[in-house]
Amino acid sequence: MRIGILLAATALALVACSSGKAPPPQAQAPTPPEKTIYDTQIKALQRAKDVQKTVDKQKADADKKLDDAGG
Repeated sequence: MRIGILLAATALALVACSSGKAPPPQAQAPTPPEKTIYDTQIKALQRAKDVQKTVDKQKADADKKLDDAGG
């Protein structure tokens, strides 16, 4: 009997607390991708790859000049 009364009281309390209407949804702008802790490392890695490409190109140019000069 006590459990029935307790359940009924809990159900009434929960129904009384609800507002009946859901709040209107708020329009949100699309969020940009979140920054991660790896962003700086990825940028540094890309920069290193770009530098390596530059060094490889300079080496190829120097090798070609040497070959053209007969060396």
